[in-house]
This record gives sequence, C-alpha cells and structure tokens, in this order.
Amino acid sequence: MRLINADCIEAMKAMPDNSVDSIVTDPPYELGFMGKSWDASGIAFNVEVWREALRVIKPGGHLIAFSGSRTYHRMAVAIEDAGFQIRDQIMWVYGSGFPKSHNISKGIDKNNGETGRLLKFTNWMRTTGLKAKQLDEATGTNMGGHYLTTASQPAIPTVELWQKIRPLVADVPEWVDELVDRIEAERKVVGKYETDMGGLGGERLGEAGGNITAPATAAAQQWNGWGTALKPAHEPMVLARKPLEGTVANNVLTFGTGGLNIDGSRVVADGENFDNLKSRPIGKLNTRRNDETDAEFDARVGESPEQLAALAKLKELGRFPANFIHDGSDEVVALFPDTGKSTGGRIGKKSMGDVTNVPAGEYEAGDPGYGDSGSAARFFYCAKASKRDRNEGLDGFEKKITNDNTPPGTKGSNSPRAGAGRGGATANHHPTVKPTSLMQYLIRLVTPPNGIVLDPFMGSGSTGKACAYEGFDFIGIDQSAEYVEIAQARIDFATNDKLPL
Repeated sequence: MRLINADCIEAMKAMPDNSVDSIVTDPPYELGFMGKSWDASGIAFNVEVWREALRVIKPGGHLIAFSGSRTYHRMAVAIEDAGFQIRDQIMWVYGSGFPKSHNISKGIDKNNGETGRLLKFTNWMRTTGLKAKQLDEATGTNMGGHYLTTASQPAIPTVELWQKIRPLVADVPEWVDELVDRIEAERKVVGKYETDMGGLGGERLGEAGGNITAPATAAAQQWNGWGTALKPAHEPMVLARKPLEGTVANNVLTFGTGGLNIDGSRVVADGENFDNLKSRPIGKLNTRRNDETDAEFDARVGESPEQLAALAKLKELGRFPANFIHDGSDEVVALFPDTGKSTGGRIGKKSMGDVTNVPAGEYEAGDPGYGDSGSAARFFYCAKASKRDRNEGLDGFEKKITNDNTPPGTKGSNSPRAGAGRGGATANHHPTVKPTSLMQYLIRLVTPPNGIVLDPFMGSGSTGKACAYEGFDFIGIDQSAEYVEIAQARIDFATNDKLPL
C-alpha cells in the first residue's frame, strides 16, 4: 500500500508506464459542493489527468470514475479524449438524496414583484445619516451594514426590526413603510410536512414538521408548486478501458488485464428464495483477503463437500453483474416490483455481433435465466457509507463538522453528494465518503488477482480500505495531507481487521 500526498498529475508523471492494473476513483464532481474549492477546480475535466492515467494503466486495464448527473458528460468526454474507450456507464441509485429546489412561489412573495426594491431601500437609508453600528445596536443584529449597502448583499429589515429602526429616523416617506410591509407578505401556514422530503425543499427542509404555507400574492399563486431542481437519486460512473493490444485473449495472456471478473462479481440475495432484496456479490465468499494464510482461507471458504456444494449453488444462482447498483431503500426497491419467476426461456443470450464475437442474431450459450423472483434482487445492493465505516480506525482523531450548509440556489446546492456529512462532528470529516463495500465490489469487478489499484483522487481512502479487504495492492494520491493521514489510518484498520464489513 502506497499513499502519496501530492498533486495527482505530478504524482502520476513519476509512475512508470503500464504499472497498474486498474483505476477506481471518485474525482471531484465540479459542483462547488459545500463551497469546497477542490470541487470546483475543473480537474476532473482536465484531459491531462486522464492522459497520465491512461499511460500508467496496462493495456486492457479498466477505469471506473464516479461523477455527478450534471457534470458526468464533461468528465466522460475528457476520459475519452485522453484515449480511453468508454465501455459502459454504471449507475448507483439511492433514496436518501435531499431535494434542495428553490421554491419559486415563496421567492415571488418575498420579492413581491418590485425590481430593485432592495437597492431602493438601501439608497434611501444612506440619506438618513445612520451608521451600521447604530442599526446593529437598535436591532440587536449584525445586519446594519446590509441595510446601508449599495450592491453587496442589500437587505430590507423585517417589520419587527423596522419598528426598532424607525424611531431613529426623523422623516420616513410613506413608500418606505409600505415597502417593508409588502416585503414580508404573510404566507398563511396551512399544514406541516410529515417527512423531511416534503415540499420543494427551497428552505432546506431538513426536518419533518416544516411549515406548508399558502401563497400571499396573486403572482405567487400562479407559480405555486414550481421549483428549480429535482431530488438527487443517482450517481453515474464511467466504465472505460485502455485500448487492447491485439485480441482480448492475447491482451489477457500478455498483461493480465482486459476482462471483467464476472463470476467473482455475480450477485446473490440474502435469504431463501430471494425474500430479502438486499443483495451481495458472491465474490466475497471465495476471494483471499490481504495476507490470509491457507488455513485461514480454507476455514472461511470451507473444503467440505457440503460447503463446496453450497458455494457452487450460490454461483449457479448468482445473477450476471449489471450496470445498476441500488441502496436497498424502499423507495428504490419499489421501482422494481416482483414480477414472478424469471425462467429465462431459451438458454443463452442473443448476440450483438462485435460485442460478443458471435454472429449477430445468433445465441451465445452459457447464460441461462435464473428462477429468482423479486427483480431488485438481481442487482448489487449497497447503502451509503455508515458512521462505522467512515470512522473505523480513527480513534483519537479530531472530530470536525461536515454538515452541508450550502445556501439554496447556489452552485452545487443540489449535489448528489448532499447529506453526506450530516450528523454532527465526526473523525472522518471528508464530505464525500464512499462505502467500502461498494468499492470492494467495483475493484473486484475490474482488477485481476494480486493486481494493483490506483486511485488518483483518494480522499479519505475508501478505495484503499476496500483493497486491504480484497487482497489487492493499492496506490492512492491526494493533495490534502489531512485526508492522507485519515486514509492511512482507515487502511491500516482494514489490513489488521481482515474481515469485510
């Protein structure tokens, strides 16, 4: 395991050609998430990053890179322009995203249809001769400067605060009182949201019980129910490959790369007859971990005829890995209702020509339909990172707040990463931690036995932690020394733990 605190481009330039077997990484989504500068640098769209990645990965080696739904296309184009072949898109779907759409109706009531109303008020306020300190003392706030500004965050006081300011002014024009009254148009409370997903989310509805209000003006009534964003519910991943040298068979024999570990990533469901739709890959059952001895490996996997038969049965039932991963939430599982037994019909699948090397229209043997019911059981299940997963190995580290306080309507405010850091101070305060079990599944899918995995955007080290559990070597790069230290502790924990989550 090698962790590097450096710029990813410079670090990769120091690496030899064709020296890693796979790249699995979670780059910045370039959304300005939580105001973080690293999430708005453009690095994920920089072709040079992916050109260096292409150089260090072996021919036929696979790259998996996460992105956001709004910016995926730009990253994918950069990866393709660097020379990778885009092979597929993997989708991680979940029900835990927080909508942060701007409520247009409420915005109209607040604005009340008067363009330039804020500057009109602040321009007048400056003619009164009042100072910001006087206004702060009168209102008990720090808003005095905002009531006097010209262009930088102008504001109009609430009716309550205006009543404290008004006695300080000798002559108040009638329009000023009217403007203050109109700017705070009353919206009648007509109910409460029962869940934290209610409404349009423009006021950061993070709690159940938020007020449901009725429009106060005619214009607001016209636009009641309109917003500006959808609830984030998925994160796409690029699955790309460095061009082969010769055929797949020749490339695999020469470099050990070029294929996907299908059987090691097949999906089975927990529970008899797939009653429980939370599923897992069977590769976890038969992959040697870290420095596991033969005795430890045999004890876990088992050599008895009964145990081997049970493992063979799991392999028989395992579903072919799909380009879809879900979090097992009721919201997502409901999208895939139980459609009954899947008999599969004809043995094999119809060829798409060049994709399978079987003449187009003919059937390829070897992939029978399986008799599992409950369609969500056919996909790999992985929820977002738990507190335990985030913080294992970090005893003694300083706890910091990671809450997403991005104001509604600002760049990145509806990021799919939103909500990642909720829950107060935590030792692993990186705001975009991926679950270790998800990274285990991905690296197993694209990395040959005893392979080296590179993560040029390591963050707090979930990819490295997954490699420790799966028995792969790892090279991680991150420009933050603080996150490198956290990553090292998490990887050390997994190396000593030896058991998967």
